[in-house]
Amino acid sequence: MKRSEARNQKRKEVVEAVILRKEPATLVARVHNITNRTIFNWLARYRNGGWEALTEGSRRGRPKKVTADDMAWIYDAVTMGNPTNYKLEFCLWTLNNLCALLEQEREVTISKSSMSRLLGHLGLTPQRPTYKSYKQDKDKINEYLVRTYPSVVAEAKKHKARIYFIDEASFRSDSHRGTTWGKIAETPVVKDSGGRFNFKLVSEVSARGDMYFDVIEERMNSDKFIEYLKKLRKDAGHPIFIIADNARYHHSKKVQEFLNKKEQHGNIMMAFLPPYSPELNPDEQVWNYAKREVGKRIIRSKEEMEKVILSVMNTIQKNTQLVQSFFRMPDTEYAL
Repeated sequence: MKRSEARNQKRKEVVEAVILRKEPATLVARVHNITNRTIFNWLARYRNGGWEALTEGSRRGRPKKVTADDMAWIYDAVTMGNPTNYKLEFCLWTLNNLCALLEQEREVTISKSSMSRLLGHLGLTPQRPTYKSYKQDKDKINEYLVRTYPSVVAEAKKHKARIYFIDEASFRSDSHRGTTWGKIAETPVVKDSGGRFNFKLVSEVSARGDMYFDVIEERMNSDKFIEYLKKLRKDAGHPIFIIADNARYHHSKKVQEFLNKKEQHGNIMMAFLPPYSPELNPDEQVWNYAKREVGKRIIRSKEEMEKVILSVMNTIQKNTQLVQSFFRMPDTEYAL
């Protein structure tokens, strides 16, 4: 193969990796040992003239409106921060605000459809964001990951206990997940009938795929939580180490006194997640999955709602691989 053909083939492979396989541009640049400026130049050539524009010596294509530098700027803006970095009050990148910001910062005006294509050419796609509380303390999260959880693992191993992540959730009849049909250009409005009802549960999961759950009658409190721990210990058939969030009754004097009893030592143990960090709890995914499934069903009464929820929860409980997958997410794989 001639050198020019080899260079042309390399350009095509690089651009295909970003545009077709949606691989990060900067990662592709490192893999192919080229500079970021080079890869954005090739992407700009493709954008302005298609695959033929990548051929050595080609000058085909419309006059450049968005340059390689513009594309690099957009890529960095989207991947390295959010609109607040530009002193804007919104926190999500939309086509409208990217168009406005491109015009403001680079004096380049393009349409929403052009911006959508441009982002695709950069290997970027619309994503449903993960929300994290601004109250999160990175030091406390690091302390949990580096010291607390490894200590839990060591203590559980010492007492031959199984680690369970626990969480409570409420299903509401007026919870609106997903989409609904309606007239074009008219956003549907879901009105509150005032007759809503809810259904509360508690569940816990282990990395090996075990899952238990129970219905919460009325409100959870210290006494009910203690009874639940006793029931879980009996159902599990072995010592348990619970990792929970920072609900008030988890930390209550009554619960702590129960856990500190001599007969509970090495039998029922408990540790806590960092405050405002639900993403570290694999059991959160039980509720995310369950609420999506319940949202797909037709529910006309509280009785139907209870039946549907219990059916979904039983399905999750029987699917060991599904429960295990909750531990393979970026924020939860530490618990494997």
